[in-house]
Amino acid sequence: MNLLLTGGTVFLDGRFENLDVAVSDGRIVSVSPSSPKEGFSVIELHNRCLVPGFVDVHVHLREPGFSYKETIASGTAAAAAGGYTAVCAMPNLKPVPDCPENLQPQLKAIERTACVRVYPYGAVTRGEQGGALSDMAGLAPRVVGFSDDGRGVQSEAMMRDAMVLARKLDRPIVAHCEDESLLAKGWCVHDGAFAHARGLPGNDPASEWRQVERDIQLVRETGCRYHVCHISTKESVALVRAAKAEGLPVTCETGPHYLLLCDEDLLDEGRFRMNPPIRSTADRDALVEGLLDGTVDCVATDHAPHSAEEKAGGLRGSLNGIVGLECAFPVLYTNLVETGVIPFETLLNALCVNPRRIFGLPGGTIEAGQIADLTVLDLNRPHVIDSGAFRSLGRSTPFDGWGVSAAVALTLCGGEIVYHDLQNPEEVTL
Repeated sequence: MNLLLTGGTVFLDGRFENLDVAVSDGRIVSVSPSSPKEGFSVIELHNRCLVPGFVDVHVHLREPGFSYKETIASGTAAAAAGGYTAVCAMPNLKPVPDCPENLQPQLKAIERTACVRVYPYGAVTRGEQGGALSDMAGLAPRVVGFSDDGRGVQSEAMMRDAMVLARKLDRPIVAHCEDESLLAKGWCVHDGAFAHARGLPGNDPASEWRQVERDIQLVRETGCRYHVCHISTKESVALVRAAKAEGLPVTCETGPHYLLLCDEDLLDEGRFRMNPPIRSTADRDALVEGLLDGTVDCVATDHAPHSAEEKAGGLRGSLNGIVGLECAFPVLYTNLVETGVIPFETLLNALCVNPRRIFGLPGGTIEAGQIADLTVLDLNRPHVIDSGAFRSLGRSTPFDGWGVSAAVALTLCGGEIVYHDLQNPEEVTL
C-alpha cells in the first residue's frame, strides 16, 4: 500500500515539525515539507501528531494455554487500538516457553493471527518454577529476552547463572522482582495506610526493592544487561538511578497505574488488584521524578487480562492483573502532559524510542528507509474511558470512567492500517 500522510506534525529528533510522510511497501520512503500525491492514497492528518508506533515491553497475550482470558488476535487488536505497533509477550503460558519446542505453539499463533509485531520472551527457568535454567541457548535466537514474570527468581545462585549465560547469548534478563520470604500471607494491597485502616494484609515494598538490590549486585559481577519490570517503589527508583550513575547496563519500566494512582485511590474492586500493588503517594512521586530524569526508561502497561469471574472478588478475592493497552496513552497524556507534570517528548521517548533502544527493536525514528510502524495521535478528542468497548477480552482497569482529552486516531504496522478512528470519512482517500 502506498500512503501519504499529510498535514500533520511529525515527531522528529525530539521535536515536532510540519512534514509529509510517504509510505510504500511497508517502509517510509520520504519525509519532506510537501510531497506529490500521485500514486498515493492520501490521509489528511489535520494537525494531528505523527509519532513512531508505541512499543509495550510487558504484555500478557495468554495464548497458548489461557485463551479464555485473551488471544493473540484480541490482544494485538487491543494493542493496535492503543497505538502500539510492537509488544513483548511474557512467558506465563501453557506450555511455558522454556525450550524451542514449547515456544513453537506461540510462534505459530503469532504468525497466524497477530496484527502488530509480537516479540516473545523465553522463561529464565523451566516452567518458571525456579528449579533449573531453561534452554536459554536454544531459545535465544527466537526471543527478545528472558523473564520469569509473575515470580521473582528466588535463588541468588540461579539468577547469577542465568545472567552469566544471558550475557553470552546477548539477551537481557527482564526481572519481576519479588522476594517471597518478605511477603505477608494473602497480601492484596500495598502495606500502607489503606491496608492498615481496613485490616488488609499488605505487600511490603522491601519484597520488591531487596531483590532489585540483589540483582544489581549480580549485574556488577556478570555484566549482564538487566531490565527491571514494573518498578513501584521509591527505593527501586533510587537503586536503578545509582546503578545507571555507576555505568551498569540496568534499565527499568513502570506502569501507567503506578504513575497516576496511589493507595489513597483504591476501591475494594478487582480492577485495583495487581502485582506489585499500587503504592504510596511518595512512591508515585518518585516514579514520576524517575521518568523525568531518565531513571525510568519505559512506560509499559503489564496488560494482564483475566475473565470477569476472576476479577469479581474484590481486593481479597480477585486475581492479580489489569488491562491497559487501549487506555494507556490517553490517561498518561491527559494527566501528566496536559497538566504540565512531564513534557510530551518525555512520554513519547518512554513509549516509542527507549523500548526499541533497550531491546534492539526496529523503527523508532521517522526517516526514509525505516519500517512504517507509525501512530497518529489526536490531542483534541475528549472522551471517557469505557472498558466495555475494549477489543481486549479483559475489561478490568482502574481507569474505567476516567475523562480524557486525547486519543489514538490511526495505527500503521508495516505500512498497513491496523486501526483507525479518524472520524471523518473525507480524511482518508484510499
